[in-house]
Amino acid sequence: MHQMNDLRRIDLNLLVILDALLSEQHVTRAAERLHLSQPAVSHALARLRDLLGDPLLVRAGASLVPTSRALELMAPLAEALAQVQSLLAPNAFDPATTQRTFRLAMSDYGAAIVLPGLIRSLRSEAPGIDLQISHASREGMLDGILNGDIDIAVGVFPEMPNELRSTLLFEEHYVCLVDRDSLPADATLDLPAYLARPHVLLEMRGSGTPEIERALTALHERRRVAVSLPHWNVAPQLISGTDLILTVASRGVRDIDEASLIVVPPPFHIPSFTFVLAWHQRRGGDQALNWLKQRIGEGIKR
Repeated sequence: MHQMNDLRRIDLNLLVILDALLSEQHVTRAAERLHLSQPAVSHALARLRDLLGDPLLVRAGASLVPTSRALELMAPLAEALAQVQSLLAPNAFDPATTQRTFRLAMSDYGAAIVLPGLIRSLRSEAPGIDLQISHASREGMLDGILNGDIDIAVGVFPEMPNELRSTLLFEEHYVCLVDRDSLPADATLDLPAYLARPHVLLEMRGSGTPEIERALTALHERRRVAVSLPHWNVAPQLISGTDLILTVASRGVRDIDEASLIVVPPPFHIPSFTFVLAWHQRRGGDQALNWLKQRIGEGIKR
């Protein structure tokens, strides 16, 4: 009876607001997400603090940081709300009529592979769905999912936090890109020739391409990096007319100028890697998000 009386004190709409606050960790963003005024969300937070006997969110600069009690509530609350939504409106999601914005994180390499097919699907099947694309390091993408700033991340994530889930999009391998005139037709790129040349290194905020460096370290070798940059699209253009080598994922050099550039296999073993789609487990009941994840997988540029 005591539990029933406690339940009667709670407006279930408050739980929806709490879920948004815990996800956004910002009153204004939560209000925008819920289409409510900022004072209304602030008032709801005050009621929730009183009902649950916990501050739930404490200010740290411009953001709100969840308390330990709030962190305990995040996953079960999101799961419960998803179950209620599914129970009350199992067929509520209609791609043709849904008006929604999703926040995706990916590199420009990922964007070139994912976005063309995805955008075509959205324009034909779900024209009311908008996308906001951001670019960050691997760690930054995962942090964005954890704190609710990102809905989906696509990329290479060797270490995945327990709260996140992922699905395989494709397996990728490395190739080397060199100037066609710098490699005689009857020559091969052996390891001494590879190490003798200067290299272009693609990296984002220090994450680099550790798979290549680890493979060289296993051979007790090092390469000289002449140019380090975070831009996938421009990197192949740096190779033409030079002695530089670019070692990258094979899908990143599909559209090269074959008159001046040539793709050859690396002269040493570099393990292949998996390219995945990642999201937070608390979003498992989000029908629109699940639909979007499926469309991403179906639209991958093979």
